[in-house]
Amino acid sequence: MVFKQALILISVITLAASNQGITDAQNKKKDLEKEKKKTESMISELNQLKSDVNAYVVKLDEDIDQVEAEIVQLNDAIAQKESEIDIKEQELADIRAKSDKQYEDMKLRIKYMYERSDTTFLDLLTSSESLTQMLNRTEYVNKISNYDRQQLDAYEATQAELAEKKEELETASAELQAAKEEAEGKKSDLEHLQADKKSEIQKYESQIGVAEVQLQEYEKEIKKQEDTIKAIEAEIKRREEEARKAAEAAGKAYKTVDLGNIHFIWPCPSSSRVTSYFGDREQPVAGASTNHQGIDIGASKGSSIVAAADGEVTIATYSPSAGNYVMISHGGTVSTVYMHCSELLVSQGQKVKQGQTIAKVGSTGYSTGPHLHFGVRADGHYINPLAYVSP
Repeated sequence: MVFKQALILISVITLAASNQGITDAQNKKKDLEKEKKKTESMISELNQLKSDVNAYVVKLDEDIDQVEAEIVQLNDAIAQKESEIDIKEQELADIRAKSDKQYEDMKLRIKYMYERSDTTFLDLLTSSESLTQMLNRTEYVNKISNYDRQQLDAYEATQAELAEKKEELETASAELQAAKEEAEGKKSDLEHLQADKKSEIQKYESQIGVAEVQLQEYEKEIKKQEDTIKAIEAEIKRREEEARKAAEAAGKAYKTVDLGNIHFIWPCPSSSRVTSYFGDREQPVAGASTNHQGIDIGASKGSSIVAAADGEVTIATYSPSAGNYVMISHGGTVSTVYMHCSELLVSQGQKVKQGQTIAKVGSTGYSTGPHLHFGVRADGHYINPLAYVSP
């Protein structure tokens, strides 16, 4: 009765935990890993976008520096032109002053001659004591008049030249000022664009920060599911070990023969998970026995099944309950049976060696899923395999 309760505990609790708890945790872990991968991809894309914008901001910095250098050069050029304009204005002022002085002197001479009305130009000539003196006086008067004219003409020419030069300088200064304003406008546009790009970088950094926090949460959840799987597996192993020990203890009652020199190896190398033990059990599926005459080893379909010991194949066939199965005689009254196979690789009468692959795991016959039913028969009845072999 105790053994039966142990089997029920394994079949109900252990299998339920394996098929449900582990599967649920694995599925959740898989979903979390997909979301984690998406988040990692998004962070990578955001970092690339941020890097591209950063490179653009660096280029904008270089452009702004270049425009600022142009503005400095234009300011220097404008200052130079303004200085030259000041010089020309001073020269114009000097010329005007000289011209004004010359004009004032000429007016004084004219005024003087007018006020001395008793001395006319004719008197000046007629009072000459000789022709030579008269000619000298005439030449003197002409020279004064010509000098005044030449001076005025020279001043006017210089004034016109200076005025023209000043106008050229003012035009050049205006053009430089316009170029400066254009450069300042360009600088302002670049600074606004740079501010926009820096704001864009901050947006990317914010998104990356949120994504990284989410990534950490996914990693925590994945770790949590891994711990859950490990805990369930550990509990399954513990319960299986308890049940195995109980089954071994109970199975001693079935041990009626000494197998002598026959030593079995585990018949399913890919799995050590016993899903149903020897003896009384709940009926797992319609048609299956409630008095289990072997052990069930859960394994993936197609996994190798090997001969537990040297022997000769006595049966290699199919039955509705056992599905595809093989029976091997190991001498005397001892034989082993391998049921529910997906494929048989040996035939009746064939000699086999211990460890030789004889079939593949399947779910033929009365079966709830892919597994190997392994039985040991001696003296005409089945005995508990776990009394003679362990994973």
